[in-house]
Amino acid sequence: MMKDSKYQMRLNLNVLEHLGLNLYSNVPSVLAEAVSNSWDADATEVDISFCKEKNTIVIQDNGEGMNTDDVNNRFLTVGYRRRDKQPGATKKGRSPMGRKGIGKLSLFSIAEQIDVETTKGNEINAFRMRVSKIREVIESDSGCYFPEDILTDESRIASGTRITLSNLKKIQTYNTKDGLRKRLARRFSTIGARHDFIVRVNGIEITPSDRGYLEKLQYIWTYGNQQDVLQACSDDIKSEDRTELLADCETSFQGWLGTVTHSNQLKDEYGENLNRIPIFVRGKMAQENLLGDFCERGVYASYLIGELYVDELDKYDGLNSDKDEDATTSSRQSIVEDDSRYINIKKKIAQELKHIQKKWAELRSEEGSNKALEIPAINEWINKLSQKKKSQAIQWLGKINQIKVDDERERRHLWKHAIIAFEFFSWSNNLNKLETIDENNIEVALDIFNELDNIEFNLYGQIVKERVEIIRTLKSIVDAGSLEKVIQKYLFDHLWLLDPAWERVEASEFMESRVETIFRRNNEELTDSERHSRIDLVYRKTAGKHVIVELKRPSVTISVHELSAQIGKYKNAIIKLLEESNLKNESIEIVCLLGKPPREWNDPGGRKLVEDTLAAQDARWVKYDQLLNNAYQAYSDYSEKQKHVDRLTEVIKNIENFVPDSVIRDTNPQNH
Repeated sequence: MMKDSKYQMRLNLNVLEHLGLNLYSNVPSVLAEAVSNSWDADATEVDISFCKEKNTIVIQDNGEGMNTDDVNNRFLTVGYRRRDKQPGATKKGRSPMGRKGIGKLSLFSIAEQIDVETTKGNEINAFRMRVSKIREVIESDSGCYFPEDILTDESRIASGTRITLSNLKKIQTYNTKDGLRKRLARRFSTIGARHDFIVRVNGIEITPSDRGYLEKLQYIWTYGNQQDVLQACSDDIKSEDRTELLADCETSFQGWLGTVTHSNQLKDEYGENLNRIPIFVRGKMAQENLLGDFCERGVYASYLIGELYVDELDKYDGLNSDKDEDATTSSRQSIVEDDSRYINIKKKIAQELKHIQKKWAELRSEEGSNKALEIPAINEWINKLSQKKKSQAIQWLGKINQIKVDDERERRHLWKHAIIAFEFFSWSNNLNKLETIDENNIEVALDIFNELDNIEFNLYGQIVKERVEIIRTLKSIVDAGSLEKVIQKYLFDHLWLLDPAWERVEASEFMESRVETIFRRNNEELTDSERHSRIDLVYRKTAGKHVIVELKRPSVTISVHELSAQIGKYKNAIIKLLEESNLKNESIEIVCLLGKPPREWNDPGGRKLVEDTLAAQDARWVKYDQLLNNAYQAYSDYSEKQKHVDRLTEVIKNIENFVPDSVIRDTNPQNH
């Protein structure tokens, strides 16, 4: 097949499968191999053009290019070891990134067709490779593939190399030029004017800021000179130079570790997880995430990101240098785990992470305290405390900032409850004073009891307020057709919707299991019509009562006598069960939750008939739409009728109503 071609490639199908088609998992990894080849070719500019409509990617550089011998002996020779044949640095003094000579095969993992056009001196070479043709030759012949000559426009490759990838296979998840630019920016530390290596994607230059996380850093710890990184960070970042850590490190490295303000900042708009510490070797990413090797991690770690530059993992520069063991795997995307240099790095980073964890907690607490004190109500509450309590309260509020909370409203909610908790524990400590109370200082006890009343009032007030919000939300999000399903699911553990006195469900697993058996047995005795009309039954023990809730479908209209007969069965079964358990004096209450009133309700004297009939069974009925209204009214009435307001109530209220100055500025029309 085309044996008169001047180009020749030899490889085994197994090599193609494992080192080409299956080794690289994504488009950025493949493009990184092409960019690193341009670096090694001393290119100063690389242009990557992605065309979704044509399903092509073009990589063009102004490097030294290749003549025919270079194409055959270097580019088309799988496993060509550049550093053996071309030892030392490049003509521009660069440390070559390539080592194993297999990165070129990565192109086959994303493209069916690859066109290469290259110029060196006055010689131009242009050829095409097709994956399907390579497979055919390898399977049927000696494994020698002859790429086909193609015509080329000399003007577009005046210097360097142009590679066109067509019929792309894995581009769908990286189908934006912005996504490609960000991912390439994150895979190299040598891109930019400082290194005389400009890389563009669809004409837009890649810069360090394209990594998309430097400007999000809140705190940073640096190792070696990281001035470029610091310049790309925000002006108010807090930094600590930890270069001293490198003094006794067996494997030298540089880089930085940092934490962002909010953990959700480490998930970019393309879904990529940035909560990682990659390792770069000779300017190219060699390990995507060192952080994944550490199992014991605190909350701070979910805010952590970094970059480590460890050139010592690749010291080999040719036959005349000390040949080191290659620390990277075949894909050049990870480090060999048992390499001694890698182990040394992990030990040192493990030590450093402990320092960062401690400093992060201190810095976040300090920041949290300062943020809390920006709210006038909290500041005023703090200033009214004793000096000792003031210091404790500030530390207490600061610790809230160590909790993984990204919503500022939620953070204020936590501060609100933190103040109540602080007051509660302060009151608990005051109990020690009761031991010294006698008739001469009894007023001290009254002060303590009064303080407890205030705290209890605020605690319950918060519960009431939140329940009103729950009821309001339920009413607003559900329609009539789904209302009973929502209530049924929620009622099981929240009987306060039926009666505010039923605050807590009491633990009664033994009784529940026995009652469930009774319900099942009695349900079998119901007619098909009766079973169809039922949604479900709820049994709970609360406030010293055994509560049965009979739920009927909203479309069902039932006679009060039928309803009484049904619930009577369950009541009699429960009475018998209580007698067997020596609990015969405990009361039973039954609530019938209906979509429509009982059939007799609108008859003359019907209301009294329904109420009396159900009362004889210790039962009452309520409609679905009345349930939420009744609960809402009960809790709203509590809030409105409670006229007592103390200092803690005012603090909580003012925290809830606080609007930061930044929000006021953003919403002020004069600022727009």
